[in-house]
Amino acid sequence: MQKKRTIEKPTYMLESVDNALRLLQMLRDVGGLRLKDAAEELGIAPSTAHRLLAMLVYRGFAVQDEKRMYHPGSAMGAGPARRGWTREFTDLCRPHMEALAILCGETVNLVIRVGTQARFLSSAESTGMLRVGDRQGQVLDAELTAGGRILLAELPRETLEQLYLRPANLADDEREWGDRRLSPDDFERFRRELSAARAVGFAVNVQQTEEGVAAFGVAIRNRARTAVGALTVAVPITRFRQHSQGPLVSQIKNAIRELEVDIADLEP
Repeated sequence: MQKKRTIEKPTYMLESVDNALRLLQMLRDVGGLRLKDAAEELGIAPSTAHRLLAMLVYRGFAVQDEKRMYHPGSAMGAGPARRGWTREFTDLCRPHMEALAILCGETVNLVIRVGTQARFLSSAESTGMLRVGDRQGQVLDAELTAGGRILLAELPRETLEQLYLRPANLADDEREWGDRRLSPDDFERFRRELSAARAVGFAVNVQQTEEGVAAFGVAIRNRARTAVGALTVAVPITRFRQHSQGPLVSQIKNAIRELEVDIADLEP
């Protein structure tokens, strides 16, 4: 049997990186973490721990509840996507995203759905002073995002039930942190919202994932008319009404029609 090599401590430690990784380990192993406890465990100032945790929240590796306790975020349990396919998909979509960002003056994102997660593969940022920033690499709850919702709208009822319907014998106080499954009434309301989004061909997210930010999402289909991803346009909430009544959704759909020519033969 081959002997395993001892993992040695690097000669040049990047302390900030090490502290961030240790926070990830703590979230993974403990499940709930207070700022004070994180600072004490790492031997750093609470202000430093707060900045590190804020970055983990921003990148989806942590979330904060109403009691200001940190928990593992969606990105913590995200397995790898099928890299070869997503790389080709991103490369084909990128020129169309950049053109759309210039046309509409807002930030454009490329999103795929993996289970109940929406993964942001790429962003084309607007050059405007007031704009939504790059979201590349983020993993968010699909039902809260515009891209995730329009992709969920493609699923048959049976699949949606497996993903989101709470078992009848599971009481509220028995649910684990992060369990987003819905009661029967809430599930039916959610399903109707998805059906409406599919009927009009786009979904919206109004401050559900980030305060002050809204988004519009439209599905991307291959030659078989399978939805393989979505383009979303993220806008400051101050411009949401303007875009909802303007040409933005048509601009997204036009960009996707051109994009679909390039990805027609792509198979996830």
